Amino acid sequence: MAWTGPIRSILLLVALVSLMGMPYAVLMPVFAKEVLHGGAHTFGFLMTAAGCGALAGTLYLASRSSVLGLGRVIARATVVFAAGIAAFSLSRNFPFSLMALAAAGFGAMTLVASCNTVLQTILEEDKRGRVMSFFTVSFMGMVPFGSLAAGALADVIGPRETLLIGAAFCLAGGVLFARHLPRIREKVRPIYVSMGIIREVADGMETGAEAPRIE
Repeated sequence: MAWTGPIRSILLLVALVSLMGMPYAVLMPVFAKEVLHGGAHTFGFLMTAAGCGALAGTLYLASRSSVLGLGRVIARATVVFAAGIAAFSLSRNFPFSLMALAAAGFGAMTLVASCNTVLQTILEEDKRGRVMSFFTVSFMGMVPFGSLAAGALADVIGPRETLLIGAAFCLAGGVLFARHLPRIREKVRPIYVSMGIIREVADGMETGAEAPRIE
């Protein structure tokens, strides 16, 4: 089945980001107290910054009119998320930390929502429930394991290094996904054509025109 490859790639990317990147939230109180030398208010502002970034990501996706281009959006959002986490881990400045977390929140929301949208678009009706259960496990099921590992690793090497390692894995996952995009496009394109999302050029008409690409 043509859609199994793209689905596998998306689920693996979401699982990797959820395992290695999303647990940054459990270490945020440590950064608020020990790195930024703040308290409850500092922690609250940090969480708010991440939430504002996620809201911006939601508005950006809502402004899009088509599923076309979401493959490239997924790859870029993963890189933005990884960069935001890395910048936050290295920051000792409160305003810069807020901006870094806003970028991380934007990347995380854009990544997850885009992956969900692509899956919902290419899935056959009789496979939707099963695949979305795997998506839920990849997204929400991996976070507790990542949080446990992040907490244990932070005690050994420190919270800053822990976040940097997670960001590096997320960045590698985003780059690998981007490298596989051409093959993913080849497999998804027939599905988009059959759904009318992409219109094939009629025989004998505009034969030299380049068909739209699946980003």
